[in-house]
Amino acid sequence: MRSSTQVLKRAAGAWKREPTEPAPRPPLIRELLLLTVLYAGYKLGRRAANGQFGEAYRNAELIWDFERAVRMPSEAWVQEVMMHFEPVIRALNIYYATVHFPATVAFIAWMYFRRPGFYVWIRRVLVWLTGAGLVLHLLVPLAPPRLYEVTGLVDTSAVFGPSVYASKPDPDSLANQFAAMPSLHVGWSIVIAVGLIVATRGRWRRLWLAHPVITVTAVVATGHHYWMDGLVVAFFLAVILLVLRPPRAAAARAVRTPLTLWRPAPSPTPGAAPVSGAAPGGHAGTEPPAPRPADLARRDG
Repeated sequence: MRSSTQVLKRAAGAWKREPTEPAPRPPLIRELLLLTVLYAGYKLGRRAANGQFGEAYRNAELIWDFERAVRMPSEAWVQEVMMHFEPVIRALNIYYATVHFPATVAFIAWMYFRRPGFYVWIRRVLVWLTGAGLVLHLLVPLAPPRLYEVTGLVDTSAVFGPSVYASKPDPDSLANQFAAMPSLHVGWSIVIAVGLIVATRGRWRRLWLAHPVITVTAVVATGHHYWMDGLVVAFFLAVILLVLRPPRAAAARAVRTPLTLWRPAPSPTPGAAPVSGAAPGGHAGTEPPAPRPADLARRDG
């Protein structure tokens, strides 16, 4: 009994702990290789989850019936409203097809170069969220609304363009059309908004929340996701952010880790001379005066 109480206390202490200090910026080439390997593993994992058509449609029926049972607004109603404004639905199609991945890559690059004190935290959040999403893709294949005729939704990308997927799902394709649960479109967009709000100090920085709002509207109106796909990924992200706390803002913004390609920058040793080259008690950028001959003779005895 005592041991279980101690475990609970330690867990509670870990959840209440202060945000960690910012980590130094990792070397560029190593980071590019790491992210490339992780993304390739994610794509291969989605490929391995492809082809479970029967289970995907059964799960779609469960999700659709559950949403109606709890009286969630119908995705078909959202699409019907948007379809009355063709320029709007076309814009949402383009947003869904072209913004998701480039925006995430640009966000990661910006954090790496401009906010290195926050970068490692953001990378960890994205990796854990994507990993959790992949596990659910494997365990819960799900046919999106546009492929589940009961919903009454159509594939607006196929109607108005640009089309993202093939007209018919292919079990041998790298593009798994039955990986709707959870929606990483929604998850990554929330990470971008949260990261930019935490890492910047602009007066209007909360306007970055418009990105996930537009993304949710786009994935639902175009028939690619259910409401539950976004709610589940938001829950995952909330748990991850509770565990992976952001670094202290003031300390993270003060980080000026030099850019390195492969090896990490050496950590300063205690008592080392200042980086500016200033001598103790002297001025920055000046060298200590050369010893005079008389001083050398006196020192040597």
